[in-house]
Amino acid sequence: MEKPNLHGEFICRLDAKGRVKIPTILLRQLGGTGPHSFFVNRGFEKCLMIYPEKVWEQNLERIKKLNVYRVEERNFIRYFFRGVSNLTTDSADRVLISKSLLGYIGAEREVILFAYLDRIELWDKKSYDAVLSEEPADFAELAERVLGSSEIT
Repeated sequence: MEKPNLHGEFICRLDAKGRVKIPTILLRQLGGTGPHSFFVNRGFEKCLMIYPEKVWEQNLERIKKLNVYRVEERNFIRYFFRGVSNLTTDSADRVLISKSLLGYIGAEREVILFAYLDRIELWDKKSYDAVLSEEPADFAELAERVLGSSEIT
């Protein structure tokens, strides 16, 4: 299966029930017609990770190979699955995020959907702005360390 190539940064609003509308342009990147199915779990840096269903299934195949008799791997599995839930777009292309997951990221009214590669991060807008408010002074050095020795040109 070919992985989607998602991209974009979208400012969205949560409704009173905790639903967020997935932008049409993002749904087009996923292909096909709705409803679209996703899985969401706790991400890093206080965001949520939203995976298209097929990407989630690929991640599960990797996780199934972990050794549950090793403490580190068992702990990873617990944290990875903590709060996980299935999301399906409704007729208005909205998904319902659980109150516990919204509480984890401190989501208020405005959220950011940040799509890259095969996943979507969901952030509280204030937190997202705080984390990315200043580009690192050494971004060129960081790029060299991360990408400099790879085959990317």
